[in-house]
Amino acid sequence: MNPATRTPEEEAAWLEAGRLLFAGECQFFFAAQQLDKLPPPNLPEIAFAGRSNVGKSSLVNALTGRNSLARASNTPGRTKQLNFFNLADRLVLVDMPGYGYAQAERRVKEDWQGLMFEYLRGRPTLRRVVLLLDARIEIKESDLAVMDLLNRAAVTYQLVLTKADAVKPAALERKQEEVQALARKHPAAYPAIATTSSETALGIPELRAELATLAEPD
Repeated sequence: MNPATRTPEEEAAWLEAGRLLFAGECQFFFAAQQLDKLPPPNLPEIAFAGRSNVGKSSLVNALTGRNSLARASNTPGRTKQLNFFNLADRLVLVDMPGYGYAQAERRVKEDWQGLMFEYLRGRPTLRRVVLLLDARIEIKESDLAVMDLLNRAAVTYQLVLTKADAVKPAALERKQEEVQALARKHPAAYPAIATTSSETALGIPELRAELATLAEPD
């Protein structure tokens, strides 16, 4: 349903469905470093991706209302595996390695052309990739390279701005316009972007509700 056409009652129900899903039990259950070691496809999956230090772990923790479900590595760009979390037996959250910490083009190639790209291209249960962009800084070449990989893999992805609380309103509005225009240029990009802050919970209820529409029915 188009958000512009939702009644207040429908909006409230939409947000509540997201809150209830993400308030459910969420448990880590699998880590994979090789394509042939992935868990069997079962529930719908949403994968979270982004540059190192973009706030991916913080966003996953904020969505699930937990402090340490997803842990950031002490060494940015270090994690090389896919981590799988079962959310209420209705949805699987997949934490992907960060990219672009150093030597962006080579890092994207090394980290994402192998296991990551094959996972994206071949996973039948993957419903969407949430691609995080830091609202405070410019779009990086590594971000654009990953968008191109997602386009090639024909995987729907949603651009989500993080750390929006650290950006002044006028600058944030410009960044939103820039990212919205970027989404329109990429065929696999979901048309609606999201703006979030893990510190203030800005945009978190709405993103929960959006992702809940992809879950297995209750």
